[in-house]
Amino acid sequence: MKAFVTGGTGFIGRRLVRQLVERNYHVYALARSQTGAETLRALGATVVPGDVTDRESMRAAMRGSDVVFHLAAIYDYTPEAKAQSATINVEGTRQVLDLAHELDVPRIVYTSSLAVFGDTHGELPDETYRYEGPFLTEYDRTKWQAHYEVAEPLLAEGAPIIIVMPGAVYGPGDTSWLAEAMRLFYRGLLPMVPGPETTLTYAYVDDIAAGHILAAEKGRVGETYILAGPAVPLGEMVEFWAQLTGKRPPVARVPARALSPLAPVAARLQPALSLSPLVGEDIVRMLGATYAGRADKARAELGWRPRPLQTGMLATFEWIVATEPGDAGGRERAVGMALLLAAVALLLLWLRSRLKSEQAAA
Repeated sequence: MKAFVTGGTGFIGRRLVRQLVERNYHVYALARSQTGAETLRALGATVVPGDVTDRESMRAAMRGSDVVFHLAAIYDYTPEAKAQSATINVEGTRQVLDLAHELDVPRIVYTSSLAVFGDTHGELPDETYRYEGPFLTEYDRTKWQAHYEVAEPLLAEGAPIIIVMPGAVYGPGDTSWLAEAMRLFYRGLLPMVPGPETTLTYAYVDDIAAGHILAAEKGRVGETYILAGPAVPLGEMVEFWAQLTGKRPPVARVPARALSPLAPVAARLQPALSLSPLVGEDIVRMLGATYAGRADKARAELGWRPRPLQTGMLATFEWIVATEPGDAGGRERAVGMALLLAAVALLLLWLRSRLKSEQAAA
C-alpha cells in the first residue's frame, strides 16, 4: 500500500508516518525543509521535497497512491503564523485534496479539527453539528473554511474524502501552548489557572494517529469522524496533574469573564514584551470556551479505542522530566515570572477599565 502524507513532520504527522511504516505502508511524505526531510527519512519515509501550496511539487509522488493523508496546517497563535493561516490551512488544503481527486486516489483522509465547532458552550455535539461563526481565533476560522468550503464541496463532486476531527492532542514531543503549560506546572512556575472553566477534549497523540489509519482502512467515504477523548475543564485538569505528579496545584484561579475582555490588551502586550503565547490574544480569547465533541461514531464504526487519560498524561510527564534542559531553573523562573507579571498587568488593566466604566456611568 502506498500512502502520501502532508504534515508528516508535525506533532501528529510524525506518529502517523511511524505507524504507517510499521504497518508496511510505503510512505511518501512531503517536506519543505532539509530538517524536515531528515526527520522523515529517520522515520522510514520516502521524502518528497515540496509544499502544499505548490500543486506540481506533489503530483509525481502522489500519483498511484492508495491513500492520501492531508494533515499539514498552521496551528500556531503567533502573529506571523496567523498571517499564513489562510494560505496553508485553506488554499493548501484545496491544492492537496483537489490534486488527489484529479489523480483518482481511492481514499483521501483530511484532518479537520473540533475547532470548526467553535465554542459549544458546554455541549458535546456529534458530527452532524455545524457552527457558522463568529470564531475566536484565526485557526478556528481557517480550519472551518477548509472543512466546509473546500473538503465538503469536493465531496459533493465525488472526491472520496473521509474527514477526521481531533480535539486537543497531547503527548511526548508536543510544542503547543498545552505542553508549555504542563512544563511550567511541573516546574512549579504556573502562577495561576486562567479560565478554569475552559473545557477541552484530550486524546493522546499516538491514538489520534491510529484513528487516522482506522479512518483510511475502515471509514466510509463521505463520512466524518470525531477523534476526541474526555471533556475536562482546565481547572480539573490541573488538579489531575497535581494528583499524578505529587506537585502542588496553583492556588489562584481567575475566571474567564475577568480575563477575556483583555484580549486586545494581550494582543499588544505579548509581542511587545516577547511573552509566551500563553498570554497571547488568541489564548485569552479562548478562555471559558468549550471545544468539544463526542467520539461515539469513531468508536462504533472504526473501533477507535483511545487510552485512559491517566496513562497518557503520565507518559507525557515522563517525557517532560526526561527532556528538561540543564539550564531550566534560571531561564524558566524568568519565564514564570514573566507570566506572573503579565497576568498581574492584565488584571490591573481590567480593574482600571472597569473603574472607568463605573465612573462614567455614575
